Amino acid sequence: MSARKVKDNVEIYLSLLIGVVVVAFSILMPDIFWSSANFQSIASQMPVLGVLALAMAVTMLTGGINLSIIATMNACGLVMAWVATNYPPTIGSMALVVLAGMAMAIIIGGINGFLIAVVRVSPILATLGIMTLLNGINILISKGSAISNFPDYILTINSTNLLGIPVPLLVFLAVVAVMWVILEKSAFGRTIYLIGSNEQATHYSGINTRKTIVWVYILSSMLCVIAALLMMSKLNSAKASYGESYLLVSILAAVLGGINPDGGFGKVFGMVMALILLQMLESGLNILGVSSYITMALWGGLLLAFIFLKGINLSQLFKK
Repeated sequence: MSARKVKDNVEIYLSLLIGVVVVAFSILMPDIFWSSANFQSIASQMPVLGVLALAMAVTMLTGGINLSIIATMNACGLVMAWVATNYPPTIGSMALVVLAGMAMAIIIGGINGFLIAVVRVSPILATLGIMTLLNGINILISKGSAISNFPDYILTINSTNLLGIPVPLLVFLAVVAVMWVILEKSAFGRTIYLIGSNEQATHYSGINTRKTIVWVYILSSMLCVIAALLMMSKLNSAKASYGESYLLVSILAAVLGGINPDGGFGKVFGMVMALILLQMLESGLNILGVSSYITMALWGGLLLAFIFLKGINLSQLFKK
């Protein structure tokens, strides 16, 4: 069985699971599940988690991980919120807000990348340390309170539909398209996969692996800026503690979507399918009144079942 076949099986399993979920909820609550309100709810929840999952996945492809994505999102969100509330709205206000967030993201991503690529700190320890540091700084600066009442140019992002499709969902799809081009069609993307497969061999082939890893963590942090902006528009506020539950779910979405935690393998399309599955499950279970704790347990069970199915494929691969 080839690596291509294993990847195809990931997408097949996800398609089957999505089909099972659709059939189950269609039987249990056909009128509510197929309502426009339910799909609007799914569409409004997916963008932030989806962008954060992409931020996690791009680092996992190198064999690393970024535990600081939520802290980075909140740090960039607080910076953008401060700029948005302290400068009067002008033609270039949105650009100024985004540039402030991107500047913060580059600093955070650069530090993460430097610790991992140059100092050779374990990605788990480096990003865990940055996460803890940022959480403390975020709370210290904001004093634990939220910054709210943003100008209309931020709130419009969440409240606007284009051809009936929420703008946040369009933003997420645009990010997916850009990440697909970067990972699938660019030399930078190929280098990411090579580093995840064998960093030492990639280094000896003449590729500057340290520089690539630094840029991977900068890219991950820049994706957090987009998630922060979507979160600000949705909640009309920024706070140090927003989105804490998204960390484990972003890892789950990446792994469930076929991203190899050891690096070197995984596709954007599979991860989007995993996000659709998780959001449909969450929405359906919420409508049924199921506890969020049971939902988390179900997600963990899905992950274990998925790993088991992949394990069967891998064992067959080794026998071949």
